[in-house]
Amino acid sequence: MLQQDLQPKADIGEFVIDATITLRRMVVQHPEPRGTVLLLHGFPETLYAYKDIALALGADYEVHAFDWPGHGFSSRPAVENFSYAPADYARILRAYIDRAGIDRSTLTIYATDISGLPALLAALDEPGIARVIVVGDFAPLNRPAHMWENLQALKAEPAATRVRAFMNANRDEILANTFTRGLPAEAHYEVAPEFRDDAKLGWDHGTMTSVDAFYHYYSHFSAAQEHLDARLDEVATPVRVLWGADDMYISRDMGIELAERLGAELTLLPGVGHYAHLQAPARVIEVIRAAAR
Repeated sequence: MLQQDLQPKADIGEFVIDATITLRRMVVQHPEPRGTVLLLHGFPETLYAYKDIALALGADYEVHAFDWPGHGFSSRPAVENFSYAPADYARILRAYIDRAGIDRSTLTIYATDISGLPALLAALDEPGIARVIVVGDFAPLNRPAHMWENLQALKAEPAATRVRAFMNANRDEILANTFTRGLPAEAHYEVAPEFRDDAKLGWDHGTMTSVDAFYHYYSHFSAAQEHLDARLDEVATPVRVLWGADDMYISRDMGIELAERLGAELTLLPGVGHYAHLQAPARVIEVIRAAAR
């Protein structure tokens, strides 16, 4: 067998969840995996944000990633059929694990940004959903002081509609600057052109933009946060918390409180912002590997 045949490969295609939802997903297979890793993206991202990490982890694990409904090239059903609420994303997560035939006892989930809350909500409903969940750089609790002002504005009208319109009109600026916003110039980094191009192409795939899906998600966000806050002590799935210490969107104070309340191990990455998996992929891989052992 040629050496190149032993290298992990990312297979990308469609995966049907139900009559309404078809996800675009990426799978890196391994003939004898130590377990499975599922990588869940944030906004304004697609599964391509994880391609390099997936290939690196694929040396030892079977690795999955998918585009959430409303993002990338997954389905974008009308809100009458799918609300885009964190609880609906939690349902999609559980359905994906079921339909993909993933062994929950060896599953490590990495969930950041919009994925963090659905992952923990899914764990509330099903404590055995994964062997461990690594979460970071998201807002599990309703703490406005720890959130960037524009994110706070998305949580209630009329400000939310104004932010939605502004973001829909500024796709290129968002994709150019969101990933390094708030970081000093010396900490800026380049994202893979393949990922940036994919995010641009998938921005308005179908009749709904990624911003529209983000807006609908946030319209349900406060209620989901308060639900989790009231039941946080019921989360039985092991959790690790990984946070960019210089995240300007969601303060590290949010991560510190979450870790303390869960009794979870906390890793703060100095000099790293909101998108740790893009800025410091080696560190994220290190934490995922440690959690998956």
